[in-house]
Amino acid sequence: MSLREDALRGTVSPIFTACAASEGVSPEFLMQGVARGTIAIPHNKNRKLDRPMAVGQGLSTKVNANIGSSKDHQGVEPELQKLCIALKAGADAVMDLSMGGDLNEVRREILRHCPVPLGTVPIYQAVADAVERRGLGIGAISKEEIFATIRQQAEDGVDFMTIHCGITKNTLARLRGQERLMGVVSRGGSFIIEWMAHHQQENPFYEHYDELLAILKEHEVTLSLGDSVRPGCLADATDAGQIQELIHLGELTQRAWDAGVQVIIEGPGHMPMDQIEANVILQKRICRGAPFYVLGPLVTDIAPGYDHITGAIGGAIAARAGADFLCYVTPAEHLKLPSGEDVREGVIASKIAAHAADIGKGVPGAMDRDIEMAKRRNALDWKGQIELSLDPEKARRFRDEGGTYKGDACSMCGAYCAIKVYKKATMPQRQSGD
Repeated sequence: MSLREDALRGTVSPIFTACAASEGVSPEFLMQGVARGTIAIPHNKNRKLDRPMAVGQGLSTKVNANIGSSKDHQGVEPELQKLCIALKAGADAVMDLSMGGDLNEVRREILRHCPVPLGTVPIYQAVADAVERRGLGIGAISKEEIFATIRQQAEDGVDFMTIHCGITKNTLARLRGQERLMGVVSRGGSFIIEWMAHHQQENPFYEHYDELLAILKEHEVTLSLGDSVRPGCLADATDAGQIQELIHLGELTQRAWDAGVQVIIEGPGHMPMDQIEANVILQKRICRGAPFYVLGPLVTDIAPGYDHITGAIGGAIAARAGADFLCYVTPAEHLKLPSGEDVREGVIASKIAAHAADIGKGVPGAMDRDIEMAKRRNALDWKGQIELSLDPEKARRFRDEGGTYKGDACSMCGAYCAIKVYKKATMPQRQSGD
């Protein structure tokens, strides 16, 4: 039985109990969500997770961090360092997007050290193996080789996979019939388009969808339906190609549920602020409430080096509107492979967005930490404030850097601290003669 089938039958497995406890909800609430498809628990049956995660309606907003080697930066150790940084910063899940080096070794080492759900994009490995090791073109890979990669990664223990099932000949025809500034910016989506052009065939993930679902169900892999046509700039947002693919994803979601496979839907991308809420509502409607996993969205195209901020702004709006899972964006987005520090800043920015949205959504307990922080600030309890912060290391460093003022306030206000002045002004006046 898959987790979805357990939920439909009312079978309480340990994973439901563990995730419910971490969310502060009942196992029954969690199981009802999994049965409806509005909650997913990425958890491959071939490995044990120290920090399992449930994502979806009625739960806290989760954050994913992408890591992975490239052709120019190969090796396992740098990615393990990024993994540790991402986990320390609070990532709820991690994706290995490696395309350089021994990809099986990289993935298996990351899996071995990763206590949270791990995702991959299997077409990346299929393409890298074909191009780098065998000198083939992207389109020359066989359907059988692609599916063998998926099976291998599932057997290794990957918990969720981004697979671009929704881009079809019909979608491509709509794209070619309209003006788009940036075409397709999804790497996996572009690989599938190249494959379709080379073979003059339908998307193999769409055409052989039932075969794909059978592999995923066998190993309890959650299907993250990739958005091949996500907008890569604000001008391309919410166009016909994006919506056509979303309609396909809605149809594929129901088929996956019927097969006992859990589903997450991936979303845009780059998007003006005024379109984000409408996109979330549309996705939830078309995909029947399946958890929504968004990259950003980035709300402006002109901030390279600061895209963790543009992504956090869009992520907060999207999560407040109902998105469930934020894929972080680092300062290095559009510029380079992220460093460890880029990873840390990306996770923290997305954690801020997720937490702010949870407060706005009224997630039970979300406001508690902020109330406690206000109490610590009012008491000028610097140690307590640092401990409660999302990034204690940075908060502590900033406090130490302001140490030129030796009082109990900070170096900005010093003796003129508003909290101290207010408390002094409102203290009961001492009676004369006391």
